[in-house]
Amino acid sequence: MMKSKSIVYLLVAAGLTLVSCDDFLDKMPDDRAEINTAEKVTKLLVSAYPETTPYLMQEMASDNVTDNGAEYQKGGLTQEEAYLWKDFTGSENDAPHAVWNNTFVAVAAANQALKSIEELGGGPEFNAQRGEALICRAYSLFMLANCFCMAYSPETADQYLGLPYPTEPETTVKPAYSRGTLRQLYDNIQRDIEAALPLIDDNLYTVPKYHFNKKAAYAFAARFYLYSQQWDKAIEAANAVLGTTPEAYMRDWKYISKMPQDYPSRCDEYISASSPANLLLMTSTSLLSRYMGASGTGMRYSHNNSEINTHETFRAPGLWGSYDSAVPLYMATSMFGKDEKVVVSKYGIYFQYVDKVNGTGYPQAVTVTCSGPEVLLIRAEAYAIKNELDKALADLQVWVKANAAGNITITTEDIEALYGEDLSYSEYEDGTPRAASDKSTPKKRLHPSGFSITDETQEAFIHCILHIRRLELFADGRRWEDIKRYGIEIAHKRAGQDDIILRKDDPRRALQLPSDVIAAGLEANPRN
Repeated sequence: MMKSKSIVYLLVAAGLTLVSCDDFLDKMPDDRAEINTAEKVTKLLVSAYPETTPYLMQEMASDNVTDNGAEYQKGGLTQEEAYLWKDFTGSENDAPHAVWNNTFVAVAAANQALKSIEELGGGPEFNAQRGEALICRAYSLFMLANCFCMAYSPETADQYLGLPYPTEPETTVKPAYSRGTLRQLYDNIQRDIEAALPLIDDNLYTVPKYHFNKKAAYAFAARFYLYSQQWDKAIEAANAVLGTTPEAYMRDWKYISKMPQDYPSRCDEYISASSPANLLLMTSTSLLSRYMGASGTGMRYSHNNSEINTHETFRAPGLWGSYDSAVPLYMATSMFGKDEKVVVSKYGIYFQYVDKVNGTGYPQAVTVTCSGPEVLLIRAEAYAIKNELDKALADLQVWVKANAAGNITITTEDIEALYGEDLSYSEYEDGTPRAASDKSTPKKRLHPSGFSITDETQEAFIHCILHIRRLELFADGRRWEDIKRYGIEIAHKRAGQDDIILRKDDPRRALQLPSDVIAAGLEANPRN
């Protein structure tokens, strides 16, 4: 078998360009690794997971936050610019520049692993590493697509811009890239996913839940197929995760809600690798847990109690009744904060010290990247869009049983009544979307592209699923993705000024690329 002479080069400029020169490449500095064994490929793949996340930008752009007023402290520029749907100038760890760069560093690691496998002979003994590299590359580009591209629809995928999809390690200073179309990007992601799935082997990992283990890979595939409107494939991938016992993969919110009233310990339980609900955990350098957690950071733009929590999210009426009923939602009884900012006990505040004496280091967020409850809701949504409402109802029953006190049995009539007749659309009389207020509701008009909603019952099911997804995936950026996928129009309050409105075809639904990436020659997202 041939030994690889490949070297890991992870110095990425503008997320895409490799910094190198001929003289530098003639030597091997001490901190560079020669990838010449299967074990070294495995170790390299630790770097194939992004160390930053777009979740903060996506949460601030969504309707999960509102403007509490100028008397409250703003966070960094990224928080405010995302809330106002502005192009970004901030340079924090959660800004586009850091997210883009670090994600393409992860892609570079995946590509180097694949190249090293090829140079080592590429035999079946490398299948597990090859599968992990492919699924990591697909995940990174899909994550960026949900941030920097418009939502996918078969009707518009050839019109919208995609993203570069590098498949080889960089060997030049300024490789030429083009964005291509959104369809081309999704085709590349799907190719990698489907090549990876048969190769994933949990035996490769010491702690599988920190890697794309088999169930996590299928959970990611289910999300991709849902977003790309391949309903049958989404259901098939979800089945591979849930099997015949979906209830076994639900989170034990009842247990969490009965823990001592201690935010850090409840958050630790939420992200525990021993929880059957958690399929994949990732760590990011991010202030997400401060902005969307129980801290005083960025109180001006936050998930407040009197408007959003009470009328749109955790304490809003649902299939489980109201917050004041005898059978409240467990999540609603495990919240912390005060009126201006209230959060579910989910993401604790962690810090990686570089120098403990001087107290310097990096804020960390441990996120549940793939979970059993999300997979269940993916399947329920796919069933609902296919109008297989009995199957969607069965999945919703599993979720309600795990998340609400009491032994509740839900029916189609319950969903029709609440999300059809009882809840009004969250809009003004002229149809303008309503910003968060004491008159807003979880029900917002849907404008999907690529598929149709055929009747009021099907629409009620989708409203129900979107409401539950909003709760289950709070602080994970998914609400912004749902707003994009369904063309939901939302309004953001601006203290002392008129509301700002995001219409269904607004190009700002694709967040703007980092300014240095645009300056390097990559086409910017269009703006009106």
